[in-house]
Amino acid sequence: MYRKIAFAYALILFAVTSLNYIPGIPDENGYVFSIFALDLFDDSLHGASATWALVAALISQNASRIFLRYFGALYLADAVFGLLTGSGYLDFAIFTIGFQSFPLGLKILANLPHFALGGFALTASFWGREKFVRESQREAS
Repeated sequence: MYRKIAFAYALILFAVTSLNYIPGIPDENGYVFSIFALDLFDDSLHGASATWALVAALISQNASRIFLRYFGALYLADAVFGLLTGSGYLDFAIFTIGFQSFPLGLKILANLPHFALGGFALTASFWGREKFVRESQREAS
């Protein structure tokens, strides 16, 4: 189960990485969906996360569970941080542009993907603990 979820995350994150490069997706100001200003650093972060997810999915259930746990915690914390400050920490925006006073609705929309991806990954990493132990023992034999 964890491997399938990690593989799905790899696909999602590789798709997010490509959004800036698909004609018609970024608007005339360079914003994806008129909300996200994704730059090369963001694309690199999403690409590295996608690669991490793919490698974890290819290695084992345990590697996938670990990916989901750490990825989920990092992205969920980034979403909370972004909601509170208007800037995230994963892309170093809090250090480069500082606190931002965007309207609350925009902060929610801008951080919704990280809330969803991070929250689901972290929650999924705790699912089916008993089944995971049985599957891990079967993989080892």
